[in-house]
Amino acid sequence: MNKAAAKSSTLVLDEERIQRTLSRIAHEILEYHKGTDNLAFIGIRTRGVFLSDRLAEEIEDLEKVRIPTGVLDITLYRDDLSLLSDFPVMKKTEIPYDVTGKKIILVDDVLYTGRTVRAAIDEILDLGRPLAIQLAVLIDRGHRELPFRADFIGKNLPTSLNEQVEVRLKECDPEEGVWIVKKGV
Repeated sequence: MNKAAAKSSTLVLDEERIQRTLSRIAHEILEYHKGTDNLAFIGIRTRGVFLSDRLAEEIEDLEKVRIPTGVLDITLYRDDLSLLSDFPVMKKTEIPYDVTGKKIILVDDVLYTGRTVRAAIDEILDLGRPLAIQLAVLIDRGHRELPFRADFIGKNLPTSLNEQVEVRLKECDPEEGVWIVKKGV
């Protein structure tokens, strides 16, 4: 992290607290569903995929059952695609199971406007008809533009519009943690 960013950022969750938070979410999922029957995880690229895998590992440690996981790339389903780039980078959606009849837990790092969730649900419904779709997020920062809420939340983190929430995970970043960063600093 550069010095300017370091001065304008606040660490909210360190690696240990992220792990404890994911452990709690895994327990909440198991309690709500009374076990693992018919559950499947789908992580939204990029960090949602890593969080989804970690949740599946937590549940496997607890229940000795591996929950199937999948990877969702929502690029073509975004409503702001033309604003992002003339040549958006698309990666593969990889869901190695039929979503029809499954209780899908959609996993992402930060819930903000709800537009990512809308795009993800649209894509999942194009693949089949799940029994249910629920949302698990590490951080809910508020400022919804669409009427979505998370079913399983790691941390509610009220933010202002001039702040960003940065989630960094060891699988893809040099350090792990969640920071609030002031925009434009």
